[in-house]
Amino acid sequence: MAGNLTIDALLTLGLERLSALDAELLLSHVLGKTRAHLKAHPEQVLTPEQADQYRALVERRAAGEPIAYIVGYKDFWTLTLAVNPSVLVPRPETELLVERALALGPPTGPATIADLGTGSGAIALALASERPQWSVTAVDSSPDALATARANAASLGLKRVEFKEGDWFAPLSNRKFHVIASNPPYVSDGDEALNDATLQYEPQMALASGPDGLSAIREIVQAAPDYLERHGWLILEHGSDQAAAVAHELVGRGFAHVRSHRDLAGHWRLTEAQWDYAAIRAAPGAPPS
Repeated sequence: MAGNLTIDALLTLGLERLSALDAELLLSHVLGKTRAHLKAHPEQVLTPEQADQYRALVERRAAGEPIAYIVGYKDFWTLTLAVNPSVLVPRPETELLVERALALGPPTGPATIADLGTGSGAIALALASERPQWSVTAVDSSPDALATARANAASLGLKRVEFKEGDWFAPLSNRKFHVIASNPPYVSDGDEALNDATLQYEPQMALASGPDGLSAIREIVQAAPDYLERHGWLILEHGSDQAAAVAHELVGRGFAHVRSHRDLAGHWRLTEAQWDYAAIRAAPGAPPS
């Protein structure tokens, strides 16, 4: 019986249903050990309770539940964040948005930053961890998501982050920011990708946004100038086939220096633009103020 409870035997069982990485991550979680430990000690015997727990987790993953929800955390940037079904699982490609915000915001001294649709707090907390002098405001319409983000901030000891409940700019009246960053929903309502078993576990309101996936982005682009400092930047994550459409929205709203960037996989992942209201108003042919 004990031979059926070794690390090697249980990993073999897991591989019948899952990828090697998923099988190892789940067993590491059950044992509280690293994946390196599993490889170094294949003969280690688990208790029957540990084996039963592992089998149950394998079934959950095989049904499509994200690994991050099963183990309760996800690594993002240099942080480990608690996650649950009230928030999207942070994606590695979203780290590009953090990189661009760090590049566009002032490298030293104070600055005001807004993260719209913060979810687990991934973007806001990554920025706060890198720029302690920045004042970061994280907004989300979901009370449960904000509770998760607040808990992550507390566990990481990041105190210069303010959390606001509401839709996009609604809780930010009369405030101005040097950088506004957002990873809004950008999947079209009818996209077949939403039928993916894994996505069924994630909050749909954080995924889909209108018939072309751009409803939230348009709303943010239209309102953002009222909340940006002169020369402030708006950075938006979007789908790989949406860069041209997002750039069109930004140019139409009067933004300058509109630029799109590819992620590490080579996909167009985000578009950034700068606001200079005074310069735009001073341009020949501009409407009177």
